Amino acid sequence: MPYRRKFKKAKGTSDNSCVVKKAECPNHVWTYDFISDQTEDGGKLKLLTVLDEFTRESPAIELGRSIRARDVIAVMEYLFMVRGAPKFIRSDNGPEFISDAIEKWLKRNHIETLHIAPDSPWENGYIESFNGKLRDDVLNREVFHSVKEAKVIVENWRLEYNNHRPHSNLDYMTPAAFAAGCNPSGSATLRLPDCRIKNVDNSLIKGGT
Repeated sequence: MPYRRKFKKAKGTSDNSCVVKKAECPNHVWTYDFISDQTEDGGKLKLLTVLDEFTRESPAIELGRSIRARDVIAVMEYLFMVRGAPKFIRSDNGPEFISDAIEKWLKRNHIETLHIAPDSPWENGYIESFNGKLRDDVLNREVFHSVKEAKVIVENWRLEYNNHRPHSNLDYMTPAAFAAGCNPSGSATLRLPDCRIKNVDNSLIKGGT
């Protein structure tokens, strides 16, 4: 049976916790986070991981030497165009996620933020579990000789995770299969009008920091 990381619910769990504000359908609640690693020469690697909490599907993992707020906006803006935009995005209070550029851009696009309480990773348990699998399966096992090599290996793992790894909480379906079942038309964009926001405005991307 696949290992499942468990998170203890602490007293005073905030209203933005994943155990309180739960995803009800695809594109309802997305979550994102950062994890770090390094290349063989000691150079820093930063990874932005993104997850749909309902389907457990990861639409993207961005990787680079550094990822700033404007880079986060660029990644999310692309995902919104090809997949539809979520109603909520859950995250911790990292400087990139609470920057004026991101907050204004999300507000302009009518996407609500769910910032978890400080020092409370269990409130963002889905992405924490996903990051743990990524670290156990890839980051702790691979020696990256370059950023390009790291990107290829991590992307291959993301595709394998989405398409070939069954989840017990999804009736042992893969995230991709489960998401496809929620969208029987086969469209690339999930057509669930009650759970997604349209008309993404990318006018605030330029000049973001």
